[in-house]
Amino acid sequence: MQQPAPTSGTSGTVSGAVHRLVDVPGGRIHLVEQGTGPLVLLIHGFPETSYSWRHQLPALAEAGFRAVAVDVRGYGRSSAPDAVDAYRMTALVADNVAVVKALGEETATVIGHDWGSSIAADSALMRPGLFTAAAFLSVPYSPWNPVRPTDGFARIGGDEEFYVSYFQEPGRAEAEIEPDVRGWLAGFYTSLSAGTMPPADQGSPFFVPAGARMRDRFARGPLPSWLTEEDLDVYSAEFERTGLTGGLNRYRNVDRDWEDLAAWDGAVLTQPSLFIGGSLDSSTTWMADAIAAYPDTLPGLVSSHIIEGCGHWIQQERAAEVNALLVRWLHTVHG
Repeated sequence: MQQPAPTSGTSGTVSGAVHRLVDVPGGRIHLVEQGTGPLVLLIHGFPETSYSWRHQLPALAEAGFRAVAVDVRGYGRSSAPDAVDAYRMTALVADNVAVVKALGEETATVIGHDWGSSIAADSALMRPGLFTAAAFLSVPYSPWNPVRPTDGFARIGGDEEFYVSYFQEPGRAEAEIEPDVRGWLAGFYTSLSAGTMPPADQGSPFFVPAGARMRDRFARGPLPSWLTEEDLDVYSAEFERTGLTGGLNRYRNVDRDWEDLAAWDGAVLTQPSLFIGGSLDSSTTWMADAIAAYPDTLPGLVSSHIIEGCGHWIQQERAAEVNALLVRWLHTVHG
């Protein structure tokens, strides 16, 4: 099933792109496709959709690539299974494999942002013959760790609760978010963006005091410059329709992923790779050791970049710079 996407704006479409639903083991995946050439698969993070790649699709298409942005399982117009364990990493990698095959391709370059970065990394790790190059935005590549994730997260923050722990109990975060999806998304996007982050003395939005809500520490100012009211309408409409459970279930599988991927302990990603982070992004600063370890963990690394004054939503905040880095890397990878 496919249909042309005539315009960009509140409909959540990109001019010149085609929307399609393809069959995967867990149901169907919705994707947005533009251009011809080597396949580049774009994987979004939380809480976003394929719309987060609206600036990259035309740029990559113009540069000679077949750019395809998916709605990850549980998001947007893709299938959303009920079972929590249906969102384990191995299932999401299987979705990516099925998408590549449904598109009639034998190989793909995979690019991910936020959780999509981890999904991209594990796709390349588990299926190196299919995913022949990988790029990571905002969240650095980090190999399997012997510490059980929920145990590690429980120790972070002292008397306050780390947000990943806060997300673990089904229904808890949904009860905070879903009565006002648009307001919660606006606060979350704003709080992680350069120029609109809350002051440090207000407390980090990634930590929840006892009896409080995550949103209590969100920034309450205007939207960041990269996010228009129309963009926020697109995201809000999708999550008001689907709810947030599909996205939150990714966090609820961190221990299952840890068990599933233990066989890759010590494995490195040898494919040509790229990292782009923001200097103001907590994901980049918290994981500075992972970036420093790239000579060992990413021996195929082509280049690594930190964009000064950039927050978490990197491909939307600094689209032109990110596009230039991606295109340069892709031309290097594909000759």
